[in-house]
Parts: sequence; C-alpha cells; structure tokens
Amino acid sequence: MSVAVLGAGAFGTALAVSLARQTPVTLWSRDPDHAEEMRESRRNDRRLPGTSFPDRLETTSDLSIAAGSGTILLAVPMQQLRATLHSHAALLSGRRLVACCKGIELGTGLGPVSVISQVLPDATPALLTGPSFAADIARGLPTALTLACADPDIVRALQVELSTVNLRLYRTTDTIGAEVGGALKNVIAIACGAVIGAGLGDSARAALMTRGYAEMQRLALALGARAETLAGLSGFGDLALTCTSELSRNFRLGLSIGRGQAFDRSITVEGAATAVAVSEKADHTHLDMPITTCVTGLLNQSLTLDEAMAQLLARPLKEE
Repeated sequence: MSVAVLGAGAFGTALAVSLARQTPVTLWSRDPDHAEEMRESRRNDRRLPGTSFPDRLETTSDLSIAAGSGTILLAVPMQQLRATLHSHAALLSGRRLVACCKGIELGTGLGPVSVISQVLPDATPALLTGPSFAADIARGLPTALTLACADPDIVRALQVELSTVNLRLYRTTDTIGAEVGGALKNVIAIACGAVIGAGLGDSARAALMTRGYAEMQRLALALGARAETLAGLSGFGDLALTCTSELSRNFRLGLSIGRGQAFDRSITVEGAATAVAVSEKADHTHLDMPITTCVTGLLNQSLTLDEAMAQLLARPLKEE
C-alpha cells in the first residue's frame, strides 16, 4: 500500500525518505516549482539539504495524485492544519489521516487529532509523535515514536504500515495524552533554552524539565488522558530530546531569549503559539500551569527573564 506525505518541509521530507526505503511514497508540496525542483534533483535542497531520495519516492504539487494513497501523513505546521484540511476537504474526507505536527491550536485549544475530527468527521484521524529530529530520521538513524489512534484495529494496521528499519513505532489509543505530550514539551523546551541562554545552569534546566513534566501531566489528566502515555515517548521521551539539543527550534528560541538576541521569526516554532493557547486553556479550566504562563510572558514581553525566574521561585512551598 502506498503512502503520501503532505508537506515538504524538513520533517515531512525525512518521513517520506524513511518510508520510501520500503514502500512507494508520494511527497506533496503546495509549491509547483518546489515539487519540480525535487523531482529533477532527487533532493529537497530547500528544506533538507544533503539527503538523496530513494527510488520509490515521487514528488508532486497535485494533491489529487497524493490523495490516492491509502494512508496520508499531514506534515504541516499545527497552526496551518485546519486551513489545509478545509482547502482540500473533498480529497481528504474519509481518508486515514496521520497528523505529524505537535501543538495546540490557537482559539480552539484543540490538538491535531481533534482538529481533524472536527473538520473532517468522516476521516480516520491518528497522530505520529515522539522524539525525532528530521536530520536523524533522514540519515536512517534509529528512534522510536508513538502512533496514536482511537481505533485499536486501525492503529495496529498503521503501526505495521509505518514502521521502518530505523523508526520503531509504539501504539496507543490515548490520542489526548499523545497530543498534550507533543505540544507541551515544546513550551518547556523554550523555558529550558532561556535558562541555558541566560547561564543559569544545567541544574536549573533539570528542575524546569521535571516541573514541566508535572505540568504536562496535570493538563493531560484534566483532559482525560492516561498518565502512562505521558511517561512514554510522546511525553517524557520528546521532552528529554527537545530540552537538551540545539537542533530543537523551540530550544533555540529560548536560547535567544536568555541571551537577549533576536530570533528569526520566519522559522516555525510550534511552542510559541502553543504556550499562548495552553495559557488560555489553563485560565478557563483553572489549572495551575506556572511555567507555561511564564513562557507566554517572555514571548509577549510582559515579563523579563529575571521576573519570570523570581515568579517561579517565589511560589508557595509544597509537597512534590
């Protein structure tokens, strides 16, 4: 069975390359010139330079061709997911759609599986998430990811179809837990980057990661997720990767904040919008999310880093 990947950014391209080593894959770009460049060069020099395409990878800007695949991976930014689904509803309705983005939608507070379900109720939504950098996947380096779908039979089938020699997939039916883990770890990564950028040390980073994990669990459990999902790849695993590597765009944004440097705003940083969306959700549900609140303050410049740290350190003492 063939697979399509919608979105020719670095991550979508890396997934397409990995999958095409074992099955036919169509990589869709909305830019016809980009699709033609990739077809001729057998590479994606714009987004993932240095990676050659396997023979079974084809590129197109015609969504009707990509939509003919049995399974469709949606490798588009979280805040563009709804618009993409609306624009191509006729072709995507009734399909198996696997979101490969991480975040919470501004305005609605929904994760990617929930957005798919709302826009295309006839589709079968799933989520692929976990510790993964595009460069590692494209090079064939090993990692393990979480594949979440509410239907236990479909998630088993997708697990077999999308696992590769370097991508080991673990399945779960807890889509909420997988959504929250993948979204919140980006927010915590911004905080950790700011700490390191300001020279506050690895001990402070470890403390933020640990308390950030507590926030992830708090939100997920309040929404009906299972605690063990957050302890897995989509939660703890992704948190460990994103908070400790400069390959993470979220961590690099935090570094720039901590160093007082400008950051290229053309780079998609999912954690920035997610921090705002989760802060709004926390206000509505009366959840205590202090790190997320501080990150939102840093991003909208209502808090300085010193004020954010003082705010966190001055919180009432309590049991862990």
